[in-house]
Amino acid sequence: MHHHEALFIFFPFLLGLTLTLNYLTKLTTWIFKTCLRSEKNLLKTYGSWALITGATDGIGKALSHQLAQRGLNLILVSRNSKKLETVRNEIKTKHSHVQVKTVAIDFSGEFSAGLEEIEALARDLGLGVVINNVGITYPKAMFFHEVEEETWMKIVRVNIESTTRITKAVLGGMMERRKGTIVNIGSGAAVVVPSHPLFTIYAATKAYVDQFSRSLHMEYKQYGIHVQCQVPLYVATNMVSRVASIGRDSLFIPTPEGYARAAIRKIGYEPRCTPYWAHTIQWAFARLIPDKLLDYWRMSIGLRRRNCKD
Repeated sequence: MHHHEALFIFFPFLLGLTLTLNYLTKLTTWIFKTCLRSEKNLLKTYGSWALITGATDGIGKALSHQLAQRGLNLILVSRNSKKLETVRNEIKTKHSHVQVKTVAIDFSGEFSAGLEEIEALARDLGLGVVINNVGITYPKAMFFHEVEEETWMKIVRVNIESTTRITKAVLGGMMERRKGTIVNIGSGAAVVVPSHPLFTIYAATKAYVDQFSRSLHMEYKQYGIHVQCQVPLYVATNMVSRVASIGRDSLFIPTPEGYARAAIRKIGYEPRCTPYWAHTIQWAFARLIPDKLLDYWRMSIGLRRRNCKD
């Protein structure tokens, strides 16, 4: 065999071997992070108090129960006082040793007074874990010109302003203690797919949450503060049921409880993550599809849902 013929065979072999090793490394890393890596002890790492916004429904409620199960004291934040009291009683019934405080705030309106209360609690209690979970979207699939200003402004206030202001309110105390973690719940609508037509403002606000979180992580990790953006895909919550016509959980659509268990395992690790294992598989397949095809697919789904709602 001539020298150039040997090289002709060797280089494709080397390329194939390199790609195979790369994929095997990624697969091994994913298995370790998903199944084998130990969950951080949030009490020891960050402190005994956690705050959760949107704590009375869906993911926020499930996270509250999971954190209480791990022995953290809770500050539950939501707009509905009665629901807050109900969730508080549920948690106290199961975990009598856990302290639970509630703060009623409607993030779609004026919430400066509630924010001052949170800032005071964060300072006095040594708040170590903050989960900015509250979020809203359109009532149905809509073209942007159809969305009333009041509707999209509420989405901006709830999804962007609340996350930003809560974060600002708690950072001072975390810097003094040189520890803390802030988890912001983003969305696959802003990260996994190239566009999310007919829910444009929602996707744009979640893109803000993603970039806000990743940039803050770089700013504050030197102070012992970990900032993370979690990127879920569909979870079987009331909001998803309303806008995506998803009635129940499945292999790729976890219950809020299933998502919350996975979410807590990720706290304190990567600055951006997709906690639920099946969502990471969906994201991996999405990366193999050309953006134009994903755009067309998202638009066709949005139009179908829009027509069904009409």
